[in-house]
Amino acid sequence: MIRFRLSATASLLALTVSHASFAAEPSGCDKFKWDIARERAALMAADRQKRESGVDLATVPAAGLLLTLRPLADAKLPNAPERAPKDGTFAGAIRISGTPKAGVYTVSLSAPAWIDLVQDGKILKPLAFSGAIDCDGIRKTVKYELGAQPFVLQLSGAPEAAISLAILPAE
Repeated sequence: MIRFRLSATASLLALTVSHASFAAEPSGCDKFKWDIARERAALMAADRQKRESGVDLATVPAAGLLLTLRPLADAKLPNAPERAPKDGTFAGAIRISGTPKAGVYTVSLSAPAWIDLVQDGKILKPLAFSGAIDCDGIRKTVKYELGAQPFVLQLSGAPEAAISLAILPAE
């Protein structure tokens, strides 16, 4: 009898964990919390600028970028990632030295990676997050309130050595 109860409990726990995993990973482009057409287009544009991690940009890019990342040990991130990346993943950073117009911006990525947006020496907390699997060209988009100061965008935990990203004013 005890063996049955433990098995039933274990089965219920496994079902709960499985259900929670599926709930955390919505599937399909229609599962994003807001319209992603503009961000997705920027991430998939054929004319994305290719940049190396560590680049200093004068202004917020008006279009998407294809950023080359490095293995975490070689990435030389200016700040420790807020979330520890898994071994074997890639990381990188870009600095926007020009003063952006203050406001809400979306940071969108083509693949899974952790985003740290650092401004005035502080990691900014996201205003909102949306993501889904099985949507060609975009994996996640995060909204941040940016001040009119330079900032650093750090990515970590990426599964591959290149990622498309877009930093766009929110609509």
